[in-house]
Amino acid sequence: MKQTALITGATSGLGYEFVQLFAKDNYDLILVARNEEKLEAIKSEFPHISVTTISADLSQPGSVRAVVNDINSKGLHVNALVNNAGFGLLGKFEELNIEKQLEMIHLNISALTELTHAFLPQMIRQKSGKIMNVASTAAFQPGPLMAVYYATKAYVLSFSEALVEELKDTGVTVTTLCPGATKTNFGAVANVEKTKMFSSAMEAPTVATLGYEGMQKGKRVIITGSSNKIGATVAKFLPRSVGAKVAKYVAGEK
Repeated sequence: MKQTALITGATSGLGYEFVQLFAKDNYDLILVARNEEKLEAIKSEFPHISVTTISADLSQPGSVRAVVNDINSKGLHVNALVNNAGFGLLGKFEELNIEKQLEMIHLNISALTELTHAFLPQMIRQKSGKIMNVASTAAFQPGPLMAVYYATKAYVLSFSEALVEELKDTGVTVTTLCPGATKTNFGAVANVEKTKMFSSAMEAPTVATLGYEGMQKGKRVIITGSSNKIGATVAKFLPRSVGAKVAKYVAGEK
């Protein structure tokens, strides 16, 4: 039976790389992003598969419900869910626009949670399904100068790992992808391209491939890059106050 993958944030960065990987394996696709023109352009790249595009800003309340209703009304079944959409902001918490930070929380946490809740029961009934939630190495420690972003990614990791235990023996797997700095438009949006954390950013195709292969194998957590793996391991043993100081240092300019 043909498999269908739902990918959020599908028009650029890791999202677009995931589109390429799923299409190569002949999945049908449901692509969600804000830019309708880009979505249609991507759809035209894959005439050999069914591609459904949905233009939606998942940072806004009510958007996920509309997307889910649209998918259900079309009779589509989601076999693989990639919660990729998200963004970050660099700066002191009190100086950053609170509305943008609340949108970040809604996109990085609420939308991811709601989409997972919408499609997980169907996967359990079918005793088959794969979910990938894109977190970050930011999930492993507090992050001064990106306080809300780091906190959202800590939620994604904790939430996803809890689901792994809940879903044992159901046939459904949950994978958390925890990349470090990656060459996507995330850096420009978050204004972190000139920071120390981006001095050794990985290429997006490499990160996406590692995530995709790990998801297909049902891996629990994927940390991309040897230095990122070391950093995440060390963070588990450092006092959180020290981890916060390190995160603040790498958020500074090169």
